[in-house]
Amino acid sequence: MNSCPALSACILALLAASPLLAQNSQSGPANGAPGGALPTVATATEVTESPSVDGYLDEAVWQQASVMTGFTQREPSDGQPASERTEVRVVFDSDALYVGVWAFDSQPDNITYGERIRDYEVRQSDNVVFVLDTYNDDQNGFVFGTTPTGIEYDGQVANEGRGGGRFQGGGFNTRQRFQSGSGGGFNKNWDDSWTVATTTDDQGWYAEFRIPFNTLRYGNDVRSWGFNVARRIRRLNEESFWTPVPREFNLYRLNYAGDLEGLQPPFRRLATVTPYALGSTARDYTSATETGFGQEGNVGGEVKFQVTQGLTLDLTYNTDFAQVEVDDQQLNLTRFALNFPEKRPFFLENAGFFSVGGGGADLFFSRAIGIHQGQPVPIKGGARLSGRAAGLNVGLLHIETDGVSDLGADANGFSVARLAKELPNRSRVGGLFINKSGPAGEFNRTQAVDAAVGVGEALSFGSFVARTDGPEAGNNEYAWDFSGNLNMRSFSLTGQVREIGEGFNPEVGFLPRRGYRYYQYHVMYRIRPTWLREIRPHVSYYTYHSRKSGIERGFQESARLHIDSHWEWHSGAQIHTGANLVTEGIYEPFQIRGTDVTVPVGTYRGWETQLVFNSNPIARLSATSRIFAGSFLSGSRWGGTGSVTLRPSASFSTSGRVTYYDVSLAEGQFETVLLGMNFGYFLTPRIYLQSLVQYSNQVDSWSANLRFGWLNTAGTGLFIVYNDVQEIHFLDDGAGRFYDRAPLARSLIIKFTRQFNVLGG
Repeated sequence: MNSCPALSACILALLAASPLLAQNSQSGPANGAPGGALPTVATATEVTESPSVDGYLDEAVWQQASVMTGFTQREPSDGQPASERTEVRVVFDSDALYVGVWAFDSQPDNITYGERIRDYEVRQSDNVVFVLDTYNDDQNGFVFGTTPTGIEYDGQVANEGRGGGRFQGGGFNTRQRFQSGSGGGFNKNWDDSWTVATTTDDQGWYAEFRIPFNTLRYGNDVRSWGFNVARRIRRLNEESFWTPVPREFNLYRLNYAGDLEGLQPPFRRLATVTPYALGSTARDYTSATETGFGQEGNVGGEVKFQVTQGLTLDLTYNTDFAQVEVDDQQLNLTRFALNFPEKRPFFLENAGFFSVGGGGADLFFSRAIGIHQGQPVPIKGGARLSGRAAGLNVGLLHIETDGVSDLGADANGFSVARLAKELPNRSRVGGLFINKSGPAGEFNRTQAVDAAVGVGEALSFGSFVARTDGPEAGNNEYAWDFSGNLNMRSFSLTGQVREIGEGFNPEVGFLPRRGYRYYQYHVMYRIRPTWLREIRPHVSYYTYHSRKSGIERGFQESARLHIDSHWEWHSGAQIHTGANLVTEGIYEPFQIRGTDVTVPVGTYRGWETQLVFNSNPIARLSATSRIFAGSFLSGSRWGGTGSVTLRPSASFSTSGRVTYYDVSLAEGQFETVLLGMNFGYFLTPRIYLQSLVQYSNQVDSWSANLRFGWLNTAGTGLFIVYNDVQEIHFLDDGAGRFYDRAPLARSLIIKFTRQFNVLGG
């Protein structure tokens, strides 16, 4: 692979040039302060008497702290003073950091509360969110936030929030938990131990946070932390910041954070043990040997040990994820696999450290561990060492899984090693090694080096080079990628080129297709008239050209030219009007899943139109729709997705969705239907009852998931989960029967898990 030495030379040059990059970065914003001005500085005050976290900020300790105020809008009128006053104070003791927020509001009756459940999408309510860049490296941080309901909202920022690709799919989830996976630029699925409380009165609302130092990772030699606070007033759709952030960026752009000084974070060893006990009864109706419900009991758990203040060792035994949300089903009319997000807690901490690639070429994809053909495989145990050591981001992971003969899954060992060095001016270099070992000496390995370079404030580049190997040596086991992004106030441009060799096979990654060269660009212009919040005309294009043996070199496998404009109102309602020129080059026949239609070899081109409508998302009754009509393969299709959400109060919400396509091809006609409905009842931010019911005629199944959770800390607590899956066939037999159904699987699971501090506080 001739490009490896070239990229290695580039990495060495970047390392050698790091002092120069540091000098150059100082000519721009200093630690994020616009225009080269001195950074905004705040001081945390040490206290001997800790405030009680009750949402009433009336203790004397809060009056001792310096006040952060003077917030500046990012939206809608960037650079202007915030319309309502916000005050923030920070104090600390030997155990924790405390953040108090006074969110004054001249219209307290119009505060938008949002749903009362952990990690609710806070953009749809009033909120306060802050970020701590504990290494002051401008690229990685911890995010904490809340709404007037007092929910816990947290996550991890990696690579200054830069994710992995523009065209990743999502799913049906009204709370919009992070759908593109835990390896993106912001991992909202990460949860840890901290507390918050809120109150309201006729002056506004107030939030009081307690963030234990044990929850954070930091270096002992860092004298100040990056810090920024954002507040959203949802009725105005206004977002303002303590330290101003340009409109084209967001809270995760950490070089715009201010400095939080005066901290004296302690170093102490921490060890926690999180055991679980689980009882279940289940039946697989498709098994010829199971004639009734079986009962099972399990115990297991995890241990977390703080090796240094920045480096953590996690151990897991007999790992179980019964409490995790089920996946949202998706319709698939393509010949490629779909990407589903990682939600399992053990794989979420520091997940961004392991991320290389993305957007259809994830070199490490944790869902390849412990899941086979969509079914769970027992995880016997494993360990992860992650964090910061010797100035490097470190991620080491090893997991052992058991074999399941009914699924054809062998016992395997998975080892991952990731090292990365943060450089000045938003730059980074790193390396990745992955090994999957199986029975009889089988193995699969992935090796990669990657780099990211920031040029000024608006321009950034990224690249990786990778190869795989296994027992049977093949050809073209390589992959490389180069991308660039220019992001300015009114204009953005993204370009990317990627090549995946036909033999490239990262078995612990996600790669829906191989043997191609990919080109992609995206150009957007932002217009802000007074009568609308924003108009975003844009054009994007991507294309895949074959690099497969036996197929004409450069044969166009897929392409899409997308011409669109987004029209956004001040309320947040949007209409998207666009058209797509779509090309699909079929080099071997494929059968569309769930149908008897087989698409023959050929090149199919045609136009389709699309219309997207989203109503005001904070209204009690809101709706979304995405409608397509036009060419599809050898014929045409029309349909799309629509959903309706009802939120009568912060304690209850329900949503329904339908995805429907009527497809007419030269090879046959069919309809695809996906129905989904969920509801949530939230007694408190930590006690909830949720359900998700889904039906898909692609797999002829109906499924129901009912979950009760009584949370403690860091996602622990009591969970009761019921699952029911049935096979359904719609018919009309002339005798009044319109469907026939048969049970496939049923289970009831009760799980209790609790975290204990066995060393440290």
